Amino acid sequence: MGTSGNFSAVILREPLRLAITSTGLDKGGLTAAQFLEIDDRANVVRGSGRPSAEAPLHVAIVRAVHAGAVLHTHSVWSTVLSGTHARHGGIALEGYEMLKGLAGVQTHKHREWLPILENSQDMAELADHVSNLLRKKLGAHGFLLQEHGLYTWGESLAEAKRHVEILEFLMEVLVRSGAAQGA
Repeated sequence: MGTSGNFSAVILREPLRLAITSTGLDKGGLTAAQFLEIDDRANVVRGSGRPSAEAPLHVAIVRAVHAGAVLHTHSVWSTVLSGTHARHGGIALEGYEMLKGLAGVQTHKHREWLPILENSQDMAELADHVSNLLRKKLGAHGFLLQEHGLYTWGESLAEAKRHVEILEFLMEVLVRSGAAQGA
């Protein structure tokens, strides 16, 4: 919605280079010229504009899980759930057929733990928290920042997009069904 969220894709692994959206732009109408190339320290090496302050989180995710693309959204569902479930450290998504849309998941009996991290304006510290979380949570497909939004990734942009759609769908089901209340 609006100018919220940010998207990145790996251009080169060595040295690490990401194409990432420039901050303050409507993500629904981006052109190729509005993407920036950043290095492993989130410094712009090509393009005009500046990346989101959250660019270090994209770098941390790519490094931790060897993602090919990282997508960050600000939906109503992720904002609501990340606020109401922060005290639990995450939210479980289980028993839903749509879970099979996540890479490597082959049954609706899968239990996907969507961790919730406290939001911070200190991006270096937050990137360290993300790196530590992802090293411990092998197999995770995403995480939430408290009262902020969803981060997910994939080996490709198409896979990352599918993960956004699946996780957003499941979060909406939890909120609309009331299954997430009082947890």
